[in-house]
Amino acid sequence: MAKIYTQMTVQELKAEQKILEERYNAFKAKNLKLDMSRGKPGKDQLDLSDAMNDVKDYISDGFDVRNYGLMDGIPSCKKLFADLMGVKPENVIVGPNASLTLMFDYISQCYTHGAGDTPWCRLDEVKFLCPVPGYDRHFTILEHFGIKMINIAMQADGPDMDAIEEYIKDESVKGMICVPKYSNPQGITFSDAVVKRIAAIKPAAKDFRIIWDNAYCIHDLDDNGDELLNIFDVLPEYNNEDMVVEVCSTSKITFPGAGVSALIASDNNIAAIKKRLNAQTISYDKMNQHRHVAFFGSADGVRSHMKKHAAILKPKFDMVLAHLEKELAGKGIAEWFNPKGGYFISLDVMNGCAKRVGELCKEAGVVLTSVGATYPYGRDENDSNIRIAPSFPPVAELDMAAELLCICVQLACIEKLLG
Repeated sequence: MAKIYTQMTVQELKAEQKILEERYNAFKAKNLKLDMSRGKPGKDQLDLSDAMNDVKDYISDGFDVRNYGLMDGIPSCKKLFADLMGVKPENVIVGPNASLTLMFDYISQCYTHGAGDTPWCRLDEVKFLCPVPGYDRHFTILEHFGIKMINIAMQADGPDMDAIEEYIKDESVKGMICVPKYSNPQGITFSDAVVKRIAAIKPAAKDFRIIWDNAYCIHDLDDNGDELLNIFDVLPEYNNEDMVVEVCSTSKITFPGAGVSALIASDNNIAAIKKRLNAQTISYDKMNQHRHVAFFGSADGVRSHMKKHAAILKPKFDMVLAHLEKELAGKGIAEWFNPKGGYFISLDVMNGCAKRVGELCKEAGVVLTSVGATYPYGRDENDSNIRIAPSFPPVAELDMAAELLCICVQLACIEKLLG
């Protein structure tokens, strides 16, 4: 049975440290170059969609997708996303190759032209609520526009709603950005109660907007995945239809950088976005939209495809979780979530140790997500959160990387305790 590190004597800690250092040095001698820094699909996942490149027909619903027109997306692709997300096709805009672009462009639109009120650029201060730990690229977008970020602690069922309801009394708080299903990095899915409570909020700012980044909407690891309540089914009950803008993409379904994204919003928001798009573009890549529809055929085709991804990903997640359980459980130095989907495992180590874990891993040849990246401005005040991305490395490499990570966690915590 594992002993709790804080209850061990100095002599016991030093003895444990010596054993761990021997294991660590054995890994260093292997000159490893392993990458667990980003949630990237592995090669075997990318290979699943190779047949999409065989599509040669360019006619969709009688329309030549190589030509001008259909600024908001070809009808068949709008229907595909609508069926996946549980909305009407008229409330879908099919976008570029990444939902990140849609989020950036929408924040930019609010910044320069407002969201039915004063453009945010004319205000003295604009603030956004950010559930933490969270997605670093969300924070990068907000920081780019000089938007002040406010940390909202994540709980087991979603963000701290008491804190949200308090902060939105401030009219300078203009929005929130979040991943509601399999949150990045914890893998938490917002409960029905939290989704309903979010849908019901009454912010002081009439132009308050929630960026609902549903990146992992169908990214279950098995058939027992989480269910996320469709917020668009709830918003009308509170006359809040315009408050939420949802985005998703096929980046982790087909090809990152060559996928298709979609934006879902109310009639009013869709009209405002189309007005901006009319000045911004002639259309996004309709040939790619058509390839995706031809490849999948329907929403059920996408869901079937995702089972193939799950068959590749679940053993990797299970492997990392097994290492965490074997090496760290019961020692009082680390906690983690067991997600049912998404792309990450969130590991919280003893306060003041995460950066040291990152350093030790790097010295031994394993690259992690930059410590602190899961918090606005790169500041994890507790220096405790580590985002693990199991998807990219081959299984054999992941096995070594996970074991080494656990060794580094233990070494860093012992160093902290020994002072």
